[in-house]
Amino acid sequence: MGRIPRVAFFTDTFEEINGVALTSRQLTDYARRHGHPFFCVRGGPEMRDWKEGNLQHVELKRGALAFELDKGLQQDPMLWRQAARIGQMLEEFKPDIVHIVSPGDVSLIGLQLAKQMKLPLAISWHTNLHDFGAMRFDKAISWAPDPARESVSSAMSQTILAIVLAFYKLGDVLYAPNDELVQMIHERTGKPVFLMKRGIDTQLYNPARRTAHDGILRLGYVGRITPEKSVRFLRELEIGLQEAGAPPFKFTVIGDGSELEWLKENLESADLPGIQRGDGLADWYANMDVFVFPSRTDTFGNVVLEAFASGVPAVVTDSGGPKFIVRDGVSGFVAASNADFIAHTARLLKDAELRRKMADAARQQACAESWDAVFEKVYEGYNVGMEARASLDGK
Repeated sequence: MGRIPRVAFFTDTFEEINGVALTSRQLTDYARRHGHPFFCVRGGPEMRDWKEGNLQHVELKRGALAFELDKGLQQDPMLWRQAARIGQMLEEFKPDIVHIVSPGDVSLIGLQLAKQMKLPLAISWHTNLHDFGAMRFDKAISWAPDPARESVSSAMSQTILAIVLAFYKLGDVLYAPNDELVQMIHERTGKPVFLMKRGIDTQLYNPARRTAHDGILRLGYVGRITPEKSVRFLRELEIGLQEAGAPPFKFTVIGDGSELEWLKENLESADLPGIQRGDGLADWYANMDVFVFPSRTDTFGNVVLEAFASGVPAVVTDSGGPKFIVRDGVSGFVAASNADFIAHTARLLKDAELRRKMADAARQQACAESWDAVFEKVYEGYNVGMEARASLDGK
């Protein structure tokens, strides 16, 4: 892997419930367990910093001008005022490379300091901001005729993508969570791009936690309950399954977001317990029978891997990262259309033996994944980024 670099990591989300926060926590824990020098800056409830062996933690409290981008995700346009203080701390830490995760408020401080201190910069791609932006815009102009709305939304997506790629070109080494994004980002930026998947805790997420044996089949969804996750499709799925003669079932929808009230009002049979964490979340997963994930914008879909570790096969769309996790016909199904999604789910509900085989395959697949393997590749990338920056500086 080469020498172990001193890493300054800036993340815009850490304790929240999302894939970026999960990966940020796991990367920090990987550095702790392996004794790697690591400086982690993130938002938090108070202004504080502390040391934990080889780790140095810094929390930045966002100010009165902070606003909510999404449920629980805040941005402070004035957070850059902390850059000088963080810069002094970085001078003492002496990082070899700075790693940021998005164009968010904390990451932008990392970007500013990396440029000021002439340090190599790593940037990881976690969210398809262009898809999210276009879907939000499409919803805002839902009153427009379909052809015009689709044309404008497509143009909006391409514009946002160009802006985001310009931001990523600032990095010396880049990371992406699936092969499709790795190829696209490399082609559009010309920078080295490493695969940065996500691992899974197979002790926490475990089918042995199951307690439900009431004969009702449970269709599970976990994640943000927002428009870009296509959660309103769950009602269409419910109707389609009823028409297909599926055995008794109900939804388990875990999470929070702007579409939660709509689901409460429109799903006929569903448990909606809100945000769950730790053992409680693992218990909910273990009591699911099929995981249904209609999102078309996720870059990875770690919730699918959590379902697999819990012994739950999944049905996902053929867009985004989850299609790279599901082994079609083995650990679940990849649906090419809404009709396919309904048909695959109905088949799993009706066929107990197929569910059992896919559940076993899903669990086996998850057990082969590990966070250590993911982050070993990340550290290989750090060395490539450092070499690329040294080569540019030497010209």
